[in-house]
Order: sequence, then structure tokens, then C-alpha cells
Amino acid sequence: MSRFFRFVLALATGLSLIGGAGAAPDEPVKVVYHLSDGVQQAARAMGNIRNHLDADPKARIVVVAHGPGIDFLLDGATTPTGQPFAGAIGELAGRGVQFKVCNNTLVARKISADQVAMEAQVVPSGVAEVARLQAREGYVYLKP
Repeated sequence: MSRFFRFVLALATGLSLIGGAGAAPDEPVKVVYHLSDGVQQAARAMGNIRNHLDADPKARIVVVAHGPGIDFLLDGATTPTGQPFAGAIGELAGRGVQFKVCNNTLVARKISADQVAMEAQVVPSGVAEVARLQAREGYVYLKP
């Protein structure tokens, strides 16, 4: 085996070990949806996520919300057309979607964690959670 061939083989192996070749085809795609712009963005995202799961039921999806992006996860929140978000949140949570809410936003806006949808988990920082999911857990980033 030539030196060049061994070099190419070693390079390809190294790239696959660090993720350069992507996830294995049988592993679920992991996606973080980043919401920071309020209920209109959230309404779009809920439809996108539903469509995403219809196309790829094995996808692992995490929704991370901060700033005005948390509003759809608060008790009594409605879409721009007046429909409650609660049903869609429950449906998507039942399909495996995780919802995470920024504690920094809750504190800054003086909102009690008791006002957050029961399907959502409060995390210390929304932006730090998005970064962690991308850097440490290999999630791809989508911002609807």
C-alpha cells in the first residue's frame, strides 16, 4: 500500500471519527429549533415541526425558546389567529419533541416557572442551551 493511499485512508477515518462524514444513516437526525421572536414565529415553527416529523418520524427535535420566543409556552398563550398553543404543544410533546425555556428570560420578565407549559423544561440560559446542543450533542440548527 502506497504512502499516499495510507494517508488518504487515515484522513478519511479521522474525518469520520470527528463527524466530518456526518451521522450514520440509521441514526436519527437531531435538530434544535431556536425561537426568540414571539408567537408568530412560534406558530410557524409548530407547523414546521409537525411537517418535519411527518417526513421524518424518527427525528429528535428540541425547541429552545428565550426572550419573546417563550410567549407561546406560557399558560393561556394563543396563536395570532386565537387558537390555544396548548394542544399543539401537547401533541408534539407526545411525538417526542422537547421544549426548553430560558430561565434568564423568566427572571428578567418576572415570570414564575409555574406559568410555563407543563411539557417545557426550564434551562438556565436559552442561548447556552442552543450552543450546548450544537457543540456537544451534534444537533443541527434551525430558526424558523
